[in-house]
Amino acid sequence: MTRTKRLDPSVFHLPVERMREGYYSDKYFVRARELLLADGHRPRVTMQVFAKTHAFLGGMDESVAILKLCAVEWKDLVVHALFDGDEVEPWETVMLIEGPYDAFAHLETLYLGVIARRTKVGTNTRRVVEAARPKEVMFFPARHDHWLVQTGDGYAAHVAGAIGVSTDAQASWWGSEGVGTVPHALIAAYGGDTVRATRKFADHMPESVRLITLVDFENDSVGTSLACARALGTRLYGVRLDTSETMVDRSVIPQMGSAKPTGVTPQLVHNVRDALDREGFSGVKIVVSGGFDVEKIRRFEEAGVPVDAYGVGSSLFTGRYDFTADVVLVEGKPCAKAGRSYRPNPRLERVP
Repeated sequence: MTRTKRLDPSVFHLPVERMREGYYSDKYFVRARELLLADGHRPRVTMQVFAKTHAFLGGMDESVAILKLCAVEWKDLVVHALFDGDEVEPWETVMLIEGPYDAFAHLETLYLGVIARRTKVGTNTRRVVEAARPKEVMFFPARHDHWLVQTGDGYAAHVAGAIGVSTDAQASWWGSEGVGTVPHALIAAYGGDTVRATRKFADHMPESVRLITLVDFENDSVGTSLACARALGTRLYGVRLDTSETMVDRSVIPQMGSAKPTGVTPQLVHNVRDALDREGFSGVKIVVSGGFDVEKIRRFEEAGVPVDAYGVGSSLFTGRYDFTADVVLVEGKPCAKAGRSYRPNPRLERVP
């Protein structure tokens, strides 16, 4: 019995013909396939894909789609694989591909790259989600990388537990849409008036859109939060603190001590929360962003800082999560390079 339903291959909009011809593949794989075809040599091999580090898998459904759509004949292959979101250990086999080597030799670069990229995003996201739990994590790194990676990255973050992504492309594979806040640029477009920009947002966006506004434009997060709450009432879902790492918010200046005062600090969050609560706006949520990673989120949670959600960006693209593929069986018999051997994994499930 499968644990979950895999995404349909059509979701990924793959450039199938280009992939089949080896356009995106390391040239030596393309030439190896050409040589086998020219020689009429079609050994049936078992290719073993394994993780190099502890991780939470991503890109498995996408890799299966590449094999289904871009192998010479999918019916010639037998594939067993783990699922997106599965936790894996170093050296654990995540996928086995059995079939004539020439049928899929040209696809190794593609499926390894997909798994590596999506696993990096999924693993980083899962770690911040675990650090923030039960608080929400919003996936906000789209501006830190090329637009072409958005769709798969967003899905990897979704599987890892992010409650929202910032672009429609990132949300497309599960049929959702991007989320966000009133941005600094819109506030600037209304002359730096955060209340006016927030009111305009409320006037022109449907009620179903959560109204969260940035409140650091004038470096007065307490004053701006209160002004927006008074003006918008229950329409205001939350405020977002995003003070620059080079600045000290106005409310924090009189309280400066030994702790680092710049950026979004625990003291700043407490100041905003206390001010909102005093005026009866306890229902207004506080979202924080700007330089948040696993360590900073852990510090906030351990200190009991009254944050409701974290917006996390570039830290979700850090690190390396490499995968390797090796032929380990040829015609059912052991045949692998020194240091590698066939390692079956009972957790793998047959891909129909």
